[in-house]
Amino acid sequence: MSALTGALYGALIVYLGGWFLGHWTGNFSLLLFMLTVVTLAYWLAERFHFAPARAAAAAALEQQDAARRAQLASQGITRVDGDLAQARQKLLMQPWWLDWTAGLFPVILVVFLLRSFLFEPFKIPSGSMVPTLMVGDLILVSKFHYGVRLPVINKKIIDNNPVQRGDVMVFRYPVDPRLDYIKRVVGLPGDEIAYLNQKLTINGQPVPTVAQGEHYDDDSLSYAPLFSEKLGAVEHQIRVEPRRSAYYGPDPKRFPMAENCQYSPEGVTCKVPPGHYFLMGDNRDNSQDSRFWGFVPDENIVGKAFFVWMNFGNLGRIGSFH
Repeated sequence: MSALTGALYGALIVYLGGWFLGHWTGNFSLLLFMLTVVTLAYWLAERFHFAPARAAAAAALEQQDAARRAQLASQGITRVDGDLAQARQKLLMQPWWLDWTAGLFPVILVVFLLRSFLFEPFKIPSGSMVPTLMVGDLILVSKFHYGVRLPVINKKIIDNNPVQRGDVMVFRYPVDPRLDYIKRVVGLPGDEIAYLNQKLTINGQPVPTVAQGEHYDDDSLSYAPLFSEKLGAVEHQIRVEPRRSAYYGPDPKRFPMAENCQYSPEGVTCKVPPGHYFLMGDNRDNSQDSRFWGFVPDENIVGKAFFVWMNFGNLGRIGSFH
């Protein structure tokens, strides 16, 4: 068993190393699920096989020692060498390969349950949500806000709150579901979304915006106009760069249900299909979002982002956001 455990740890190190070096894309949910299953198997084996076997060996040692002492006492020998307590302790000691598997099961199980059904941490890797979220923000995502989903397969089994315009959502990137993206919900199923000449309208109604001066972005080292925008009941800030043209890639129609979108030199107009959502970044002219790769299906939803719990470069970032 020690050789098998060593091989499993070796495979884990190779997997994590390749993931860290970028040789392949990891799936942390699947990895955590597999770790939970494997450590559970070791925990059950320890509880019902290995621990009783060690206890039986210790009991047998005590019986042998008692019989030996009784035999020597019958011969008039009362002083017997040997440290029974130390030998018993060695027999009962858990080997390293059980300590690093069965011993970790309760911790891994708690992490798996918390991450799968309650809250999951994420790190903001890009500036697409500036000024709401900055590069380096460590955020919390509520996994149960929109409903309870089975881990790994992301199948919803219990409904909760409906998706609302203005929500900041984490979802599995439709082009590559192994990646998690974060954007703001702009369009719900059935909505007609138009982003023309850097102006957003929903079902023919312009989204209210109020100019708030200029915003300086530390990453791009540039200034751009800052606006307050209201989507539904959520008021938040967006950054718009007037000099940017409405360019959506060499062929923006290469995604499912692309026929629901019409592109022009002024921008894009899309009809959101049933069971899907249209999402955009708050950094409107520096965001790869539904304008480029299409709609987000309901089954890709991970959860609602709601709190910055740490930013090591700026502790003032800690707190809730809209």
